[in-house]
Amino acid sequence: MPTVSSGAAPSGLPGEAEPHVHSPAPAQSPPTPPPAPGTLADAGELLRALAAPVRIAIVLQLRDGDRCVHELVDALDVAQPLISQHLRVLKAAGVVHGERRGREVAYRLVDDHLAHIVVDAVAHVQEEAHG
Repeated sequence: MPTVSSGAAPSGLPGEAEPHVHSPAPAQSPPTPPPAPGTLADAGELLRALAAPVRIAIVLQLRDGDRCVHELVDALDVAQPLISQHLRVLKAAGVVHGERRGREVAYRLVDDHLAHIVVDAVAHVQEEAHG
């Protein structure tokens, strides 16, 4: 229950101070210990790998299923060498995996967590733009 620090009832007259009301402090849980420094560094590298607009677009394409380079080129209207370069970065970061299928390599996301990161980031930006 709130308590009033002033013994006098407020009169509402100009120049008189309003009474100070104390509320109990909300209960806080203990702080979560941070992950190991190596884990934080690896997470930073992963986020850097996802930081280019073309790589974000590639991840969004791959969340719908496997894609070959030429399919990504067509879908994103980006030159093949640039798509290949971005795929190398994503592969090195462990975001995508390539599997040879005859003369082509089909790329897929390593797991859905990465797609969620990208989808959530895009949704956040869209909400900010419309909100």
